[in-house]
Amino acid sequence: MDTEFVDAPERHRYELRSGDQLVGTIVYRLNGDVIRLIHTEVPEAFSGQGHASTLARSALDDARARGLRVKPDCPYVRSYIEKHPEYADLVAS
Repeated sequence: MDTEFVDAPERHRYELRSGDQLVGTIVYRLNGDVIRLIHTEVPEAFSGQGHASTLARSALDDARARGLRVKPDCPYVRSYIEKHPEYADLVAS
């Protein structure tokens, strides 16, 4: 399945889309140079296909590209960072 990662700032979330289907989201709040990643959600129909991982990686890559620090409030994103220490430097204290 081809997917596209997009920022939807008007909805305060990152979206993973396949055509016109919403495959998953990460809700966020931006405050200055800190982005709080609050909740990752992938609908049941798309679970188990690696979409949550794609969302987490893409959100962290976007934060890095934008020079943002990350507060991983979402348990999934926090776990992703623990498994991928190359993102640990993004975490805001």
